[in-house]
Amino acid sequence: VLRKEAACYWKQAAEQGHVDAQYRLALYFHYGKKNNQAFYWCKMAAEQGLPMAQYTLGSYYCGMGVVADTRKSLFWREKAFENVKDCVVRVIMGNAYGSGILWELTADRVIIATNSHVLAYWQQEDSCLLFPQGYFVEAKVLGLSSQYDVGFLEVDNGQFTYAELERLRSAAVEAEGYEQLEPGMSMFCVGAGPEAGEMLFHEAELEDRARYIADFGAVMLYGYGFARTGMSGGGMFDGYGRLIGMVTGGTQQNEVAGVPLPSMEEAYQEVVNEASRFAVQSE
Repeated sequence: VLRKEAACYWKQAAEQGHVDAQYRLALYFHYGKKNNQAFYWCKMAAEQGLPMAQYTLGSYYCGMGVVADTRKSLFWREKAFENVKDCVVRVIMGNAYGSGILWELTADRVIIATNSHVLAYWQQEDSCLLFPQGYFVEAKVLGLSSQYDVGFLEVDNGQFTYAELERLRSAAVEAEGYEQLEPGMSMFCVGAGPEAGEMLFHEAELEDRARYIADFGAVMLYGYGFARTGMSGGGMFDGYGRLIGMVTGGTQQNEVAGVPLPSMEEAYQEVVNEASRFAVQSE
């Protein structure tokens, strides 16, 4: 009964163009086996740019309740990917590779977040970053967190042209996105693939936004999905394309774990404070 009442409110809001209500209504009809209505509201939300709705619409076009259309399925899944892939980079370290998140853009530098265990392979003479736009740039380690499996690289903006800088996109870091996470919610894991320049994009399901995992010795974002070697340091995003964590590990049982956004923010503050102290001591 409560769910039916909620659906009435969602429908009113959806008809007024509220994208979240449109997608919630689509899920309501989907679980009620009303595929036509589910497809209609999912398409409305997808056309307004909601990544999760775009990905789900791609699934519908695979034949899930509507006539299969491979071209449209690919189109909508790629649209979902486009909303998040530009803020994940490939970290190249000799023959090894990992992933990084475009954490912050400032007037003179770009900050990349990644796992500390990824940076264990970083050697200044044979390491660089590959941005999704095709830019190869040099970087240096800004610092590593003493508490979390998080480290940061900094890139001098002088390596980019003005036009190239305009094309860069940092991750959407909003505490609200993380705080609203609930078990069962869908999320995206994005990271570098085995082929040169390849970026992987996989859907996962959240189980717990703050679970202590002994193997990591820390509280982690935990769920079920796919993460392979090389995706470490990549981004975990909610259905709105907001950053919620950093891909850190996965298992053959399709478990995936990541450093939660609040831990990433603490790590960055720690690294910035340490860098500032070092700069003062060096003067």
